Amino acid sequence: MYQLFGHRQSGSAAVEIALEWCGVPFRRIDAYSTEDSEATRELKTLNPQVQVPTLQLPDGSVLTEAAAILIHLGLSFPASKLLPDDPLERPQTLRGLVYVAANCYTPIGIIDFPQRWLDGGDGACAESLVRGTQQRLYRNWALFADQFAARPFFGGAEPGALDVLAAVITRWSGTREAMLSARPEFHGLLARIDRHPRVAPVLSLHWAE
Repeated sequence: MYQLFGHRQSGSAAVEIALEWCGVPFRRIDAYSTEDSEATRELKTLNPQVQVPTLQLPDGSVLTEAAAILIHLGLSFPASKLLPDDPLERPQTLRGLVYVAANCYTPIGIIDFPQRWLDGGDGACAESLVRGTQQRLYRNWALFADQFAARPFFGGAEPGALDVLAAVITRWSGTREAMLSARPEFHGLLARIDRHPRVAPVLSLHWAE
């Protein structure tokens, strides 16, 4: 059985959706880096960064990094449609997943925990770092929207791994609000992904109305 170390409203939501699409049994273990719990200590033994999502495969091996997990599941379970079947379309999906991980996921750690990125400094320094990182984050999402076209989803006729990752990560740090004015078509796409019957049930567990 797969074991998913995750937390409510974290990137583990994207992996939960993917595991549901793959039709495999899994258990989610609630853990978070700032909490002192048995689950978090177990997570640290598997992933020294103590980051979620962390996925333990049935053979006991460990996968970290949301994009890598989604790619692995898409390759292992092609019927899930996490990745496009068309070999001409797949490279752009892989590019998109890595783009989001590098340019849109990473800044969240700076915004949420600015003190980890500062060698001393006062509160004003941390606030400046957060503001600058937020602006960079919104710019990176706007550039993503300009470069990746939906048909009507990034995955084609149905949502795929890139849709799921974008829908989850844009829920953080005011990104949806920023995209509503900066890239309204992209904001509309995200809303369509949210409502899709293959996506909505898991999102509703993480972001209850």
